[in-house]
Amino acid sequence: MTLREVKTGQTVTVEKLNGDGAVKRRIMDMGITKGTEIYVRKVAPLGDPVEITVRGYELSVRKADAELVQVK
Repeated sequence: MTLREVKTGQTVTVEKLNGDGAVKRRIMDMGITKGTEIYVRKVAPLGDPVEITVRGYELSVRKADAELVQVK
C-alpha cells in the first residue's frame, strides 16, 4: 500500500521509499524515512495534496510523492 491510499485518521509506518535520485532525497529530507510513523490528517477534496504529521510536525505532500512511499 502507498501513502496515497491511506485514509484520513490512520497511522502507518514507512516500509520502503521508491523513486530515484533527487526525488527520493527530497522525500527523505522531509523526514520520511524507513520505520517512521506517519499520521494522515487530511486529504484535499481532489486528493492533492495530502496533509500528514511526521516526526511531530505537519507536512503537505503531493500525490505523486505520496505514491513513492510504501507503508504498512
